[in-house]
Amino acid sequence: MPDSSPKPAMPSEFTARISKLSGWVFAAFLLASFASAVWLLLSGKVELLAPNLTRDAILHGEVTHKIAKQLSMAAVPERAADLERAASWLTFHDTGARVRPGCEGWLFLTDEMRINRHAQDNADAKAAAILDTQQRLAKRGIALLVAVVPDKSRIASAQLCDLRRPAQLQNRAVEWVEALNKAGVKAIDLAPTLQPLGAEAFLRTDTHWSEIGASAAAKAIAQQVQAMGISATPHTEYDLTVQSPARRPGDLVRLAGLDWLPLTSQPAPETVTSSQINAKKVDTQSDANSLDDLFGDTNLPSVALVGTSFSRNSNFLGFLEKALGAPVTDFSKDGGEFSGGANNYFKNLAFKDTPPKLLIWEIPERDIQTPYSEVIEWAK
Repeated sequence: MPDSSPKPAMPSEFTARISKLSGWVFAAFLLASFASAVWLLLSGKVELLAPNLTRDAILHGEVTHKIAKQLSMAAVPERAADLERAASWLTFHDTGARVRPGCEGWLFLTDEMRINRHAQDNADAKAAAILDTQQRLAKRGIALLVAVVPDKSRIASAQLCDLRRPAQLQNRAVEWVEALNKAGVKAIDLAPTLQPLGAEAFLRTDTHWSEIGASAAAKAIAQQVQAMGISATPHTEYDLTVQSPARRPGDLVRLAGLDWLPLTSQPAPETVTSSQINAKKVDTQSDANSLDDLFGDTNLPSVALVGTSFSRNSNFLGFLEKALGAPVTDFSKDGGEFSGGANNYFKNLAFKDTPPKLLIWEIPERDIQTPYSEVIEWAK
C-alpha cells in the first residue's frame, strides 16, 4: 500500500539558523546556571545533610528537595526564575506555586491549604512538646498561654473565589487547641475572635493580619490572661496615635517573585492606616529607694512573647501591651514557624536570668501539622 501520509515540511533557511542560535543560547544558559550552582555549592552556604536527618526524610525526597531549593538561590537560576515569574504574571496572571490569587486582588499562601504528610502525628508531636514546655515552665513558677492564629484562607474565605480549602483542614485548629486544654495547657483559638471581622482581619496582599485583626487578637489574649488570674506588670499606660494612610508592600507579592517589577505591573498595591503606640507612664508601685528599684528589677516586664512574624506585624505587640496595660518582652522570630521564637528565647540569658511570670506563645494554624523539625532546646 502506498504511503499516503504527508511528507514533513522542510525547514526554511531562516528557521534552521534560528534553531541553531536557540540551541547555543540554551546551552550557554545551562552552562552559566551550572557554574553558578557549583560556585554556591563550593562557597559552603549549602547544607547538604540536615543534622537531624531521618530515614523518612530520605525516602520521601526531602533531602534532595532541600538541596535543590538552596541551589535555586544561585545568581543565574534565581534571576531566570524572576524573569519566568514576571512573564507568567504579565501573560496569565499566574502567581506561582507558593501564592494563589483569590478575588479582586486578594492573595493567599499555598501553605495554608496544603495537606501535610503525617499531619496528625506532626500535630501530636508538637502538642507533646508544648506540654513538656509547660511542665518545665511550671517548675520555675512561669505560666504558659498558647494562642493559635487562624489561617487567612479560613477567616477571609469569602475572598477565595475559585480557590478551594480542603475539608480535612476544617477542624485542625479547634481539635488541637482542645487537646492542649485537656492536657492542662492553657490555649486559645483566635478564630472565633477574628471570624466576625471577616476579610477586615487580614491584609489583602500579605500573609498577616491587619491592625484590626491584630488589635482584636490582642484584646482576646488579654482577656484570657485576666481569666487566668494574672496581672501583667509594671503597670503602664499607652497612647495610640493613628498615622496617615501609606502603601504597605505585601509579603505575598515578594513570595510570588513579583516585588522587583515596576509598581504598576505588580498586583494592585495596598494602602493601610497604621498606628503608633507609645508608653505614657510607668507606676512601679514600690519604694523608689528600694534595692530592687535601684537595680531596675521592678521595671522588668512580667510577660514575655514568643512566636512568628504575626507578633511582629500590624502593631500586634503594641496592641497587646496596651490591652495588658504593661510592657511585654518580645522574642518572636520572622519565619520562626512553630518553635523558632521559643528556641531563641529559651536559649537566651534573658530567660535564664530574668524569667517572666507568664509566657505567651503565638503559633500560626498552618504550622500545627507541619513536620516538627526545630526541637526545643533549653539553656543550661
